[in-house]
Amino acid sequence: MRFTKMEGLGNDYIYLNCLEGRPEDLPGLAVRLSDRHFGVGADGIICIGPGRGGDFSMEMYNADGSQGAMCGNGIRCVGKYVYDRGLTRKTCLTIDTGAGPRSLELHVLGGRVDQVTVDMGQARVDAPVTLEAAGGTFSVVPVDVGNPHGVVFCGDPAQAGLERLGPLLETHPALGERRNIEFVSLPDRERLMIRVWERGSGITLACGTGACASFAAALRENRCERRVEAVLPGGRLTLERRGDRLFMTGPARTVFEGEIPEPGKIKP
Repeated sequence: MRFTKMEGLGNDYIYLNCLEGRPEDLPGLAVRLSDRHFGVGADGIICIGPGRGGDFSMEMYNADGSQGAMCGNGIRCVGKYVYDRGLTRKTCLTIDTGAGPRSLELHVLGGRVDQVTVDMGQARVDAPVTLEAAGGTFSVVPVDVGNPHGVVFCGDPAQAGLERLGPLLETHPALGERRNIEFVSLPDRERLMIRVWERGSGITLACGTGACASFAAALRENRCERRVEAVLPGGRLTLERRGDRLFMTGPARTVFEGEIPEPGKIKP
């Protein structure tokens, strides 16, 4: 099976064209192919299929085989994939996801998609939850943007000890369900500095839904303006609130293409 590796701000996925059929055992395939030593190496896989009312659909699995409802960086790459391969000539698309349909605006440069704006929909921000982990006390803001997040405002995300705290907060019983965790600082009202622990993938260079969750939490507490720049280890996103909806603009890039050998030829 042919595959394409793509990334948005270093958040990388293996893309499969499933418009005419999908492989069996996608969770197992995600585990095998995402391995950065014995597989292709990625944060997971994304299957692009026929729309269920929209133009196309995306089905994503994290590196541990768990299924995700939505991926902000991943959906931008879906838009680039279908346009650059001539599967559509439309620059305004609707992609069906596990979190519902999402609208894309493709920004084309030189005949190829360079940037994509995603209507990320509405965010639900709940009251902060105070909890204890690793001998410390944390205030975590639960946010849902189609998938569940926990936002922690701090002085310097680079010093947050994400490797140790990420898995503890992800599964903390006080938060009710497994969550992506974001450590966030605001050096000014137009900039968010973010580090992300993604459930099912661990530390990633960027997370589009995580950036939007951080933005929504900051807006709720009047920490920022309605248009900001989100700075993540993998790069920058532009986030904007229009009415009650969040919009995200960022790059999408094709890394390389290849062919997946038979499963037995990949070390499990």
